[in-house]
Amino acid sequence: MLLSLVVHTYSMRYWFPAAVMLGTAPAYLLSWSSWRLLSMVLPARLYHSVDDRVYSVYQSMILFFFENYTGVEVVIYGDIPKNKENVVYISNHQCTVDWIIADMLAVRQNALGHLRYVLKDGLKWLPLYGWYFSQHGGVYVKRSAKFDEKAMRNKLISQTKLGTPMYLVIFPEGTRYNPELQKVISASQAFACKEGLAVLKNILTPRMKATHIAVDSMKDHLDAIYDITVAYEGTLDSKGRRKTAPSMPEFLCKECPRVHIYFERIDMKEVPQEPVFFRRWLHDRFTVKDKLLTDFYESEEPERKNKFPGEGHVSPLSIKKTLPSLIFLAGLTLPMLLTESGRKLYINTWVYGTLVGWLWVNIRP
Repeated sequence: MLLSLVVHTYSMRYWFPAAVMLGTAPAYLLSWSSWRLLSMVLPARLYHSVDDRVYSVYQSMILFFFENYTGVEVVIYGDIPKNKENVVYISNHQCTVDWIIADMLAVRQNALGHLRYVLKDGLKWLPLYGWYFSQHGGVYVKRSAKFDEKAMRNKLISQTKLGTPMYLVIFPEGTRYNPELQKVISASQAFACKEGLAVLKNILTPRMKATHIAVDSMKDHLDAIYDITVAYEGTLDSKGRRKTAPSMPEFLCKECPRVHIYFERIDMKEVPQEPVFFRRWLHDRFTVKDKLLTDFYESEEPERKNKFPGEGHVSPLSIKKTLPSLIFLAGLTLPMLLTESGRKLYINTWVYGTLVGWLWVNIRP
């Protein structure tokens, strides 16, 4: 009985925020759809400006749960610019929470609505979300020979022509680093050896194609590249070996006490444009990341373990930036669920929104 209660309480830590985040999606989509219809006769730039503001409302609610609700400490090394910039954000990739880390940094720069993602193609099938990410400026890409360079380039160029603010998130490794998947790690290291590149231990060898296309397509629009290295505390076992980074459910269950984020801003003038030089530059950046992570997880010096070099500062997120969004979206959703007609509209939004979204992302790049 006691064990059952403990398990139930633990699971509620995840199911409550998950229910709220997923449950408010139909109301959010209906609000966005109304604006989309109204804006069809208005300039495209105005539509995108409001879309960014609407998007920041939903993402602020997400951050309420991932920061304020969990109580996680966010420790940042380096200075985040106070002004908004057009950037490509590159980071190591360990778990699904990495997407939320981009939100955590963007909100501290008041650029939350400008977030757009380069996503693996399979994620376009996510109900409601897959479609919305695409229309908000996200780019779906396939791996290896199936990669559609032209579609990605065209979409990014079209957005720069509109002057769309850009905070484009890319994980150049292409998949998550999982210490339990030794075959993936070995294959990545073998590829580096074959190409004459430094072998990396705590991250995977970066693939440069998507990152280079993004930088090349928007070179006159971008101000900088944000080079981010992320480490999660509590991911070492009793023998000091690295464990899998927390999933979103585990993170929401408060299994990660502290997140360390190493931030570097690289001006576009310092980024080589030629593919052969860009490839080497990108690998060198990931070599630096690998050294940072190796010291973080494996240093024998107590003062260097579980921290990055330099002075890290805890950066709390004010609940004033997140709670209003939660209240607003809950206020849109609850009235729908209190009447029979509202519940039908709610369910139809999930069903038809998903079907239309699947058609949309398969017709348009």
